[in-house]
Amino acid sequence: MSVTQRERHRTGRVGWLRAAVLGANDGILSTASLVLGVASAHATHGNVMVAGVAGLVAGAMSMAAGEYVSVHSQADTEQADLKLERAELQTDDAGEHKELMAIYVARGLDPALAKQVAGQLMAHDALGAHARDELGISTSFRARPIQAALASAASFVAGGVMPLAVTAIVPAAVLIPLVSGSSLLFLALLGGLAARAGGAGVLLGAMRVAFWGALAMALTAGVGALFGTATSGT
Repeated sequence: MSVTQRERHRTGRVGWLRAAVLGANDGILSTASLVLGVASAHATHGNVMVAGVAGLVAGAMSMAAGEYVSVHSQADTEQADLKLERAELQTDDAGEHKELMAIYVARGLDPALAKQVAGQLMAHDALGAHARDELGISTSFRARPIQAALASAASFVAGGVMPLAVTAIVPAAVLIPLVSGSSLLFLALLGGLAARAGGAGVLLGAMRVAFWGALAMALTAGVGALFGTATSGT
């Protein structure tokens, strides 16, 4: 008796992995940059914390809203395409059969076999066959707006809490070096974990995220120092 072992591919992770990594990365980077910018402007430790918490809440809501709108637009497009395909199947079943057959021929099947495959798939689930092979819509990559929004908001908070926690516990005198250093470490770890989950190189993923994080924090801290100096001089 043969046992069929289902292969585990990483493509099924794309939807939630993208939203989770984007949210956590943005949470760490946005919160850390905001904290560093305000701290560089010579604000008090309390003001830095207020700015960090406000940025965390605003960022999480922004991520959720942006992801929901973006993915919902994709879902609307998918539904419109499926509605059109459903109508075409009702009015021109033979034409849709030829269209599906042509797709399989273009992929390398013999015309006779392509005709047989198209017929069997359409008899089983015509709309599903056209959604998958003509429109490129599959269950694994189907747009899920609410899931994407919640994942983005939750991951943003999870990422933003880390530099905010460091800000809360370290003295004001060493806040800038410790927040920037720990945030770069968090970003590198996140980049490495995301690369590993996606099957890419861990070191390259960590370096890529850390580089852009360092650039963003340096620019924000520079702006904060510039405006802080200008304000104190007036």
